[in-house]
Amino acid sequence: MKDKGEAFLGDAAQISCMFTSDDGIGSSGAIIIEWFYVESSGYSQKIYHLESLHHTVEKNTPYTDRLTVNNTGTPGEVVLTIRDVQLSDEVEFICHVKSLTDGTGEGRTQLRVFKTPEFPTIEGVKKGISVSDPPSKIGTCEVKNGYPKPSITWYRDNMPLRNIPDVVDIVHSVTTESSGLFSVNSVLTMKVKKEDKNAAFYCEAKYLVPGTAKMTETEHINITVYYPPTAVHMSVDSPKGKIREGDTVELHCSCDGNGPSQEFTIKKDSQKLGETTAVLEKVTRLNSGVYECNVMDLDTFEDLSTNITVFVNYLDEAVIEPKGTALVDHKKEFTASCNALSSLHTDTTWLKNGKEVSKGHHLSLKDVTYDHAGMYICVVTVPEIPGMQTNGSLQVNVQGPPEIIEKDFNEKETAEKDVELSCHVRGYPSPKITWTTSDGKVIGSASQTKTEVGAKSVVKVKVTSDMTVFCNSSNDFGTDSVTYNIKATISECLDHACCPPTAFTCV
Repeated sequence: MKDKGEAFLGDAAQISCMFTSDDGIGSSGAIIIEWFYVESSGYSQKIYHLESLHHTVEKNTPYTDRLTVNNTGTPGEVVLTIRDVQLSDEVEFICHVKSLTDGTGEGRTQLRVFKTPEFPTIEGVKKGISVSDPPSKIGTCEVKNGYPKPSITWYRDNMPLRNIPDVVDIVHSVTTESSGLFSVNSVLTMKVKKEDKNAAFYCEAKYLVPGTAKMTETEHINITVYYPPTAVHMSVDSPKGKIREGDTVELHCSCDGNGPSQEFTIKKDSQKLGETTAVLEKVTRLNSGVYECNVMDLDTFEDLSTNITVFVNYLDEAVIEPKGTALVDHKKEFTASCNALSSLHTDTTWLKNGKEVSKGHHLSLKDVTYDHAGMYICVVTVPEIPGMQTNGSLQVNVQGPPEIIEKDFNEKETAEKDVELSCHVRGYPSPKITWTTSDGKVIGSASQTKTEVGAKSVVKVKVTSDMTVFCNSSNDFGTDSVTYNIKATISECLDHACCPPTAFTCV
């Protein structure tokens, strides 16, 4: 017989008994086979008897209803089968053979019973552990309902842990459940180090199954480790680039330590602005300076600090010389300047009517004409900070005699009763415009408006016949005029009633 047999809990166990004898098994044979099991007291209890094909299963034993003995067909071999194996079946079974010619022999097999445990579990501590604390509980592992007893091994980053006095302490406890199965609980206690902040802890449960050993790992856990700082860091989190007036600046203070006992302070000129974060809204150049970050560990009373220099860039309003309005003599030269005080290099561009007319701080106009009159915009920008700019404006008036620059026509034919005429004159001071007819009469219904470069007048005249109208302009420096020749045309009508009463003749 084999020294041992193996079976899972609830399965069937088969135990072979092999022997050699000249006597056979059967009605004519002289072989007697008996099966026994050994009780905890050491007493061998018979459970089966076979003689001359007559077999008897002993009554009132744990195996009365669960055993079968079969002849395998191989001479000298019988098999005992135990159904629905229980933990109590982990005993020694004895096969006893008697032969009239060969005497008596027996063999023994120890039956081993197995039950795969449940998946192991791990639970880490929720609170943080300080490196200054004595050895502290890291976590608990448990594997339940296995047979035979499972074992637990703790790992830190794939390295098995062993008991080390005052450093690592692993305590296992075994519970025998009412079912007879074993549950194992293991508690890991350690003296933590700073390096343990990123360590992965887990457990490995080992257990036996028929023919081999197996293992299962728990999930990995991390612990929170508190440790004092050795360095402190300060940064400007926003904005990422250069700071300008009007920005919101966010300062951040951090350290390489960890723990609730670390107290942060951000300050400037002894004024506390925040703890780990300070927000400065709509900063000005007055916010420039040195900001300090201080961290104190209340466990060790160690105090560390660092600082950072914040500079707020600025761009003042554009200043133009001359201010407001410049009066320039016709055909003369003119120079203006534009600048803005800034902490950074600036570029200056002059615009007129939305178009660039000059670059640089100075605007220089030579041989000034009326075309140079108008509004000039000076734009000062900071190339290093997109969007940082300021504007100023200068109205340039060119002083000189009037010059008519726009009229509707020189000569026009019309069949209308009323004709609207316009006359646009440039010059400074703004010219006065009058309208007269060829006989010297002043047309008093004209309107006049001031323009950027002079004045504009509109008049409506009644046409009764061919006529000449003059637009006359004048200021302190001279005069200018233009002539409008209007020719009245004759309209042909079939019906005399459709003709104008005096201006035209019907034919």
